[in-house]
Amino acid sequence: MNDVKSIELITKATDPIYIGTGGYTIGRVDNTIVRDPISHIPKIPGTSLAGTWRYFMALQLQSYFKDEYRSDRKKRGEDYHSIKEKQEKDNKNDMNIKFLFFDKKEDGWWNCIDGNRFAALNCAGQDDFPNMKIMEDLNDEKPRHCGQCIVCKSFGFSKSDKSAQGLLSFTDLNILFFPVYTRKGTMWITSESILQEGGLIQSKHAKEEEAIFVNENFEGGDFLNLGWINLPMKKQNLTFKIPNGCELASNQIVIVPDHLISQIINSNLEVRTSVSIDPNTGAAKDGALFTSEAIPRTTVFYGKIHIFERSELNHKNICNALCDSKQYYESLGIGGMTTRGFGRMKVQLNCIGGNDEKHRCCDQ
Repeated sequence: MNDVKSIELITKATDPIYIGTGGYTIGRVDNTIVRDPISHIPKIPGTSLAGTWRYFMALQLQSYFKDEYRSDRKKRGEDYHSIKEKQEKDNKNDMNIKFLFFDKKEDGWWNCIDGNRFAALNCAGQDDFPNMKIMEDLNDEKPRHCGQCIVCKSFGFSKSDKSAQGLLSFTDLNILFFPVYTRKGTMWITSESILQEGGLIQSKHAKEEEAIFVNENFEGGDFLNLGWINLPMKKQNLTFKIPNGCELASNQIVIVPDHLISQIINSNLEVRTSVSIDPNTGAAKDGALFTSEAIPRTTVFYGKIHIFERSELNHKNICNALCDSKQYYESLGIGGMTTRGFGRMKVQLNCIGGNDEKHRCCDQ
């Protein structure tokens, strides 16, 4: 039976995030975002997360190659075989060949796994070449994934004669804390159902009253407005632990009733009106006005990454690869319209359970 390791994923948007549904709608906005079909609360699909992280991991792996090997897989193969032949001829094995191609050579680094010498930027995916072809002909005139490196094994690949399921499973990123402007400044709302699903509380306490709950040290009156709605406020001791990566204090959190959370979130999304520009005149195109909604900055999401450990690849290497490549979310972002100021977010990985084997995310 395969062992499964789980990692808690906490992200905080530094830009508005737009994950579109792929079409126009008739209503308040033209370009709508993805929502959960049951709760109608916006989310970031796990497919969007997996697709971007695959690219970021491949990008990070390529950055570790020495300059002469970074884009020339054929030279990697030729040098590998020539050194191996020389070692066999001299009956010596005093050089670890996998270290030959990388600037970062410390033992235990995920980039130095032997199969990574075949890696390309487009690794993990589907093509019609046989699995062993890449080892015989490393010509990059027809870029293709290798089926050997950590990216291919982590995210899966399919070739003409061999396929392998990926070792990573991404859940959707659901909203944990959502920013809403109030007369007391910006507060972050959540609900008991969300806190329970996020593992912050064990069970819900039935509340039939139409009230919101804040921490006992919150300074305010008897009512608090959450955008357009004004609700009675009650103070209590919020005992749950706020996860690493949220960067929130307990007196900034408001717990709202489960049946109101969706309406409050959807009425406080960011809506932008944009227009297409005619490249010949530099002026706005006629009839090209459109509006887009997005999840606002400082929204906190939660999710999980499950790592299936198999004999050919240790979960610790995969976890370290995720930790080292998550930095690209802070610059390249996720989703659509990233060139218009959307999509960037901070990503925090937290090990679940004991840290028997230290990962880089444990040291953050």
